[in-house]
Amino acid sequence: MSSMVTSPPELTTIVAHGRRSKRAAWLLHTRPGIAGLMLLGFVLAVALIGPLVAPHNIAQPIGVPGAGPSSAAPLGTDFLGRDVLSRVLHGGLPVLGLSAVTIGLTYLVGLSLGLVAGLSRSLLDPAIMRAVDLFLVFPPLLLLLLLLTGAGTGTGVLIIGIVLVLFPGVARLTRTATLEVSTTGYIEAAIARGEAKVAIMRREVLPNISQAILADLGVRFAAAISLAASINFLGLGSKPPAANWGLMVAENRQIVGTNLWALVVPAILLAALTVSVNLLSDAYVHSRGRSGSK
Repeated sequence: MSSMVTSPPELTTIVAHGRRSKRAAWLLHTRPGIAGLMLLGFVLAVALIGPLVAPHNIAQPIGVPGAGPSSAAPLGTDFLGRDVLSRVLHGGLPVLGLSAVTIGLTYLVGLSLGLVAGLSRSLLDPAIMRAVDLFLVFPPLLLLLLLLTGAGTGTGVLIIGIVLVLFPGVARLTRTATLEVSTTGYIEAAIARGEAKVAIMRREVLPNISQAILADLGVRFAAAISLAASINFLGLGSKPPAANWGLMVAENRQIVGTNLWALVVPAILLAALTVSVNLLSDAYVHSRGRSGSK
């Protein structure tokens, strides 16, 4: 009779929860983690609560175009005389929504292709990666402009375009990380037992490459925001009178001499969102490394 003692499922769950709690506690005790949480919390508060407290209609002019701050418009007016504060408070949700959907789809496509290529051990690997490499031939902004010019300038087209730009990097990173762990004993044992590839990817590979993926997340998120802002700056993204932080920077550049706040405030919020995600990503990866070394 075997003397092996197995842990109850409840105990396993408690141990796993304890490890996650320790990582979360370390995250909150690092300066990058605290700074990232504070910045992200501020941006989320502006984006979620802002539309509820905005003092004016975002499409209704309330004064002279390009006027400076006043009691009626604390951040002045934009190039059409609309309240900058109200448009700033409404401009966060489109940015957050676009970024979240884009990053989600990017990692869904990139992770799937990278995992399949890294574990295939057949001609499927080079076939997938050569197809992925085709998207790296075009400069990112040129690919986006070609797609938007040919297929239209809707939000859906913009999302697809950004995903096409970003997923090759995720796929290549995932494949490289998967190849590194695919020769380890536990992967070889899982394959020898005849486990399904999907189960191996989910239970064995993903947990062991998650640190590399999370380290890459901040970079991809920043790239998604930058690309969306660039497209809006060129007038091919959100259309007036929509309020969007990237669009606000583009449409108010003509009044920079009379009301600098119309450009500076949305630009600062975009930068804060990008920096917060990078700080949280770095802090979490550092916490994983710290907990793994103990």
